[in-house]
Amino acid sequence: MRLTRRRFLGSAAATILPFRAAASAEANEGFRLLTAQNTEMALLRPPAPKTGVIGFGGTVPGPLLRYKKDDEIKIHLANELDEPITFCCEDMRIANAMAGIGELTQAPVGPGQSYNYRFKAPDAGFYWYRSSVAPNSASQLERGLFGPLIIDEVSPPENDDDLVFILADWQFDAAAHMTMPENATGADLSGPYIVTVNEEPAPIVKEVSSGARLRIRLLSLIQSQLMFITFRGLEPTIIAIDGQPCEAFMPLRRTIPIGPGASFDLMCDLPAQSGKPALIAWRTGERNDRPLVLFTTTGAVRPKLPPVTSLPANPLLAASIKLQAARKVDLAVEAAADKSAPKNKPVSLGPAKHGPLLLDGKPAQTFASAPLFSIKRGTPVTLGLINKTAVLVQLAVHGHALRLLHDLDDGWEPYWRNRIVVPESRTKRVAFLADNPGKWPIECQSIEPNPEWLVSWFEVT
Repeated sequence: MRLTRRRFLGSAAATILPFRAAASAEANEGFRLLTAQNTEMALLRPPAPKTGVIGFGGTVPGPLLRYKKDDEIKIHLANELDEPITFCCEDMRIANAMAGIGELTQAPVGPGQSYNYRFKAPDAGFYWYRSSVAPNSASQLERGLFGPLIIDEVSPPENDDDLVFILADWQFDAAAHMTMPENATGADLSGPYIVTVNEEPAPIVKEVSSGARLRIRLLSLIQSQLMFITFRGLEPTIIAIDGQPCEAFMPLRRTIPIGPGASFDLMCDLPAQSGKPALIAWRTGERNDRPLVLFTTTGAVRPKLPPVTSLPANPLLAASIKLQAARKVDLAVEAAADKSAPKNKPVSLGPAKHGPLLLDGKPAQTFASAPLFSIKRGTPVTLGLINKTAVLVQLAVHGHALRLLHDLDDGWEPYWRNRIVVPESRTKRVAFLADNPGKWPIECQSIEPNPEWLVSWFEVT
């Protein structure tokens, strides 16, 4: 995440504060007040100046919003910034009118204006919220306009503690000023690179009981790379991905890949012996992994819990998708043509050489006037992303849950996703049932030091 010296002086901002409630002001009729405003954070040691950021509720990230399944969510969004914003719940399959997509589902909330959001979340799960106003969505996210949101299950699984960890990264130039994507091309990135967890530079330390079972909700807001997160000294079991439950399984080599905006729910059993180390680390490919969270175990060992079991499957999602009857759509993302490059060769888009991305031959930084496709409710869709670049690209679809299709047959992975990473010069396809009426975004972004975001949309009638 990067901040321009012109817009904000100072240094790194961390990702999330302990999940205390925001100032508990509420609007009329039980609406929770959520104000987007400028604020400052002291994040580097003195004499470094404070960092100017923007945040919901005056904090970065915003307050934890937590509800029970079938609760009505009522948010009164107030904008004290000098730019338009929205309130967009990532990965939630909510009514389109409340999706918070600027210039597609609503007019953005301008400076000094406010807006009421009122909806029910059909699915329990771990989600997050941000502002979505293309082409400024990435910039607002980079400057701190985001927060966590949890919809608790009717009968949550037994655990000793429920922890949220949100990862972010901050890149500095040689003068210890952060940079932003819009002016980072060719920028001096020789300064420190910091990864933060829960408003602190990694690693953070958590004291827990010996033998405790933790529910860990892990979210990456690192836009610059695909992270490989590994667990040592504790037994991780994945129970949900991108907010949707899955059949419980242990990740291969206790390591999970996590792209920008992706989330995992894990149940983790800690060592029974007091003082035995346990940690979550980032597998960087260097000689040593980089610790993110260090657990210290103390006290008497709690009684042993039964084996971790799967969360109930979401009955609102289709058990199967009829691929033979699906509407098939492909999108291509490529770099703007380089006349000096050989034909049919992917164009390199590293931090030193960054050209604009195109989606189906168009800049696609704002929503087109017509949808990519329009489809009747209940129709299955297969959507392919053809990555013609030399960098990782991510595909995200709003309002629906996706199945990642196998490359070599007509099967799919046994879990739901809201976003997928497409390797360089490869194609990936997803399938979903278009069962949520309205206008829904399709987002593509490169995963690199200076990421680009592209948008399209489809309509379900």
